[in-house]
Amino acid sequence: MKRTVPRSTLKNLVKKHKPQLRLGGNTDLLVHLNFLLFLFRLAEEARTTAIEEKSKIIKYEHVVSSAKVIILKFFLETYFAYYNVKTVHNCIKF
Repeated sequence: MKRTVPRSTLKNLVKKHKPQLRLGGNTDLLVHLNFLLFLFRLAEEARTTAIEEKSKIIKYEHVVSSAKVIILKFFLETYFAYYNVKTVHNCIKF
């Protein structure tokens, strides 16, 4: 697979936010695959939203409303995986 973002750029971004972390050899590929998965899920959710509204075309509004849902899902999946949380009740406090 072709590397899309230079490893040094990714390493600098990670070091800026989490200086104690070290990157593995395939981290850049995993980030790229996660991005592709996000785009795929966003497209599917926007398509579903457009179908629910009986629209034949995916419009800007469909993508924006779907993005809110998908970003929240991705955030929660990442949070759960990072902290090894099994249920929502253990991690979210209002």
